[in-house]
Amino acid sequence: MEIRKELQAPCGLYCGVCSIMMAHRDNNQKLKERLAVAYGVSPDGIRCKGCLSDDVFAYCTTCPIKSCTRQKGYEGCHECHEFPCEHVNNFPVPVGKKVILRAIPQRREMGTEKWAEAEEKRYQCPNCGTQLFRGAKRCRQCEGAVDLD
Repeated sequence: MEIRKELQAPCGLYCGVCSIMMAHRDNNQKLKERLAVAYGVSPDGIRCKGCLSDDVFAYCTTCPIKSCTRQKGYEGCHECHEFPCEHVNNFPVPVGKKVILRAIPQRREMGTEKWAEAEEKRYQCPNCGTQLFRGAKRCRQCEGAVDLD
């Protein structure tokens, strides 16, 4: 598996399983419309190619975690001895905060490549194997309930 650098968000929210990135990548208009309502943007605003790419979702352009890691010269929170910090503790999306608190210790322990592979595997439907996005409650293929975060 190729681990793309632009998908390795400093906060630990692996972009390869982000609903925004997946909706943009797959040109999934139905998902874009649902996400647009949730984020208060137009469906055209649901676009991203990864946190470290040149095409980043609007909310992620002003991320205090990303700014903090850059200022400290770190690839991510997994390198910081102050984790979890106020930026993580104040993260505005509850499922995101939950995942950050799980993912950063795992990234430290496993290393970035194995951590990214584990995130890809984690977000697959346990019933049918369909790739899911972080925060999904049901599989879009088999309709089974999931709780992967």
